[in-house]
Amino acid sequence: MARNVEFFSTDTDDGTISVVAKTGPGEHRRIDQIRVGNAPRGGVKFTRSGRGFVCNTSQNTISEIDPVAHTEVRRIEVGHGPRGQGLLPGDTYLLVSNSGSDTVSIVDLELNVEIHQVPVGRDPRHMGISADGRSAWVCVWGAGYVSKLDLTALVDRQDAAGVTEVARIPVDAKAHPYSLGIDPSGRRVFVANTQATYVTVIDTATHETHRVDVGFIGGRGVAFSPDGRHALITVESISRVYVIDVDTLAVTRHIPVGGGPRGLVVDPADSTAYVTNFSRTNLRAVAPELDYDPNTLTVIDLGSAPLDREEGVFDTEPLYVGFGPCSVTMFDLDTLPEQERQRRTERLTT
Repeated sequence: MARNVEFFSTDTDDGTISVVAKTGPGEHRRIDQIRVGNAPRGGVKFTRSGRGFVCNTSQNTISEIDPVAHTEVRRIEVGHGPRGQGLLPGDTYLLVSNSGSDTVSIVDLELNVEIHQVPVGRDPRHMGISADGRSAWVCVWGAGYVSKLDLTALVDRQDAAGVTEVARIPVDAKAHPYSLGIDPSGRRVFVANTQATYVTVIDTATHETHRVDVGFIGGRGVAFSPDGRHALITVESISRVYVIDVDTLAVTRHIPVGGGPRGLVVDPADSTAYVTNFSRTNLRAVAPELDYDPNTLTVIDLGSAPLDREEGVFDTEPLYVGFGPCSVTMFDLDTLPEQERQRRTERLTT
């Protein structure tokens, strides 16, 4: 049975979201581009009902997109320089990190308006929300720590003003934590640092930190293998994805990808990873053995080689998207309500 899965690439230089359909096992096709605001950043966040949101960093707004019609629906004003987002369970509230305002906006998705801003440190970037929706972990890029927000008042009482910063977990003033991922067990937060040669790992219960050396600066994106046993970290400076054992915190291997990898997402149904290649340079000109073009996603078959040891070569392929792809997310349209699935069917047949 065919799956209705689409991937949404945030193309910063184009001001668009490229839509790539998975048309079959190992088969992909770019089917559309959605015009949004200037300099979109971060992955599109989707509600279960199919509302998508992306940051327009140069316009101080977020765009709502319709993943069925592939159109922009509206723009919502937030703080200055929005970069990252976190969607709370229940799809009522969206958090937005404002790198220019040093705040996190709380957006009411029923009213479609920002209702509060929470002060954090200098230049917050990407974030993660705990599975119960009661905590947000925010990378504060300019101050070298991860800010933990208590969202209990918002979850229990719809009190946005009651959201507070309860901890600042030090990384390093010069490390510049950029993005993070909470492992599927909820025990650990993996932090990618752009200016440190290590990944920071935070114990969610104790806030104790560990360093996992990868040898190069340029950490950007974090994802996890379908079984939750391995963290995948993009390292932009060396054009690789590093694999870390979640339990032992040992680096088990690396995977060469396209130039300047940043965002990544994993389709757990077929163990395939999608990595955005942000480099604006054709690597063939400087390294002919690297057969990668800019403005692509690298598709990795995670089942084609072991993740726990350096053995074998992963099967990969490039997918062409828009200019300056910085992030990618996945949406399974089969999870939409019946009415929305019917609307998509009608669109594709007319």
